[in-house]
Amino acid sequence: MSDSAGEKQVVIRADPDRLAQAVATRLLSRLAKRVVEGKLAHVSLTGGSMGGRVLSAVARHPRCAEIDWSLVHFWWSDERFVPRGSADRNDVDAYAALFDLIDIPDENVHSIAGSEDGVDLEAAADAYSAELARFADPSVGEWPSFDVCFLGVGPDAHIASLFPDRPEITVTDRATLPVRDSPKPPPERITVTRPVINSSKRVWMVLAGADKASALGLALAGASYQSVPAAGAKGRKRTVFFVDEAAAGKVPPELIDSDY
Repeated sequence: MSDSAGEKQVVIRADPDRLAQAVATRLLSRLAKRVVEGKLAHVSLTGGSMGGRVLSAVARHPRCAEIDWSLVHFWWSDERFVPRGSADRNDVDAYAALFDLIDIPDENVHSIAGSEDGVDLEAAADAYSAELARFADPSVGEWPSFDVCFLGVGPDAHIASLFPDRPEITVTDRATLPVRDSPKPPPERITVTRPVINSSKRVWMVLAGADKASALGLALAGASYQSVPAAGAKGRKRTVFFVDEAAAGKVPPELIDSDY
């Protein structure tokens, strides 16, 4: 298969556990190439069950101990605006699955403000934008260019907290946005925008389950990103859908990459 940056690739594994293991192996290989040269690596995480499975697989992987985690920075594509420590927050699972188990400086984990931190939703979004700007890559914008941007994909094809047919998906002049009245609870969230996602070197969408098959099919078919946000996510170097067999029912055979 071609390595064209504009081409969407699909990698299939039998089940969620094998899928998580494959993604963890690929991530650790990518991080190792960066940190062995003393370069910083920026990774944007996602929530959901597969996001947690991947991080757990990273923690268990033999290569985990090889990584100089002081050179790796973790971010989130979105967060629920609820109190820190709430089970609804994406970062809670990430700490339990990985960060509490590795030697990573606290300042390398860029959590988004919680609802009890003394700021309102708009101010929390602005604060996260300012934090992103501290590590800005001027070649792409006022934010870092993520080496890997993980995204989950909902049954409705939403990514981050960019939901179908809502105004947030069309915003291009901000790095982050407050989301109110989210169609999926909790109602208040903070999300990065499409320009931040699409300035990533690699966008890796990880999804499992038969309920994701339709969203995956639409995203691969090139549907309008306003109605199918996952269709509008793309990395500058690679765009890869990592899926299990249950989610792969509508994948055209020519898009399946058995070598990646």
